[in-house]
Amino acid sequence: MDRSDHLEHLDKHLVEELAQVARETVRDELREQSRKQRRTALLYAASGAAALYAGAAVALAAGLALAIGLPGWAAALITAAILGAVAYALRGAAHPKHSHPSAPAHVIGGTAPGAPPSGLGMPYPPMPAEPPDTGHHRA
Repeated sequence: MDRSDHLEHLDKHLVEELAQVARETVRDELREQSRKQRRTALLYAASGAAALYAGAAVALAAGLALAIGLPGWAAALITAAILGAVAYALRGAAHPKHSHPSAPAHVIGGTAPGAPPSGLGMPYPPMPAEPPDTGHHRA
């Protein structure tokens, strides 16, 4: 084996080692990031569960307060109606009715009433005011 073959073998070995080190470094970094994301997701889930129980306790307290002056079934019904109204309002806040505030009322939803879907609110492409100029003139 001459000197150039030996150097080529060392170069290949060095490239393989560098690639292995790079793979291990990336793998360790991804493992660390996923560990942090799992912890964050767990904390969000625990927070959501605690908020759910807190909301249930508030609803129970409101129902019991209403039950002081009303029958139990009426207090429960009023509490359910209030929670339903709050849920409906929150849903409305999450899904606004108008996707484009400047869109006319008849165009909301993408098409005019009774028109085939085109995505622009028009049933057909717009017609030009004049025919296109083809370069041919009739005499």
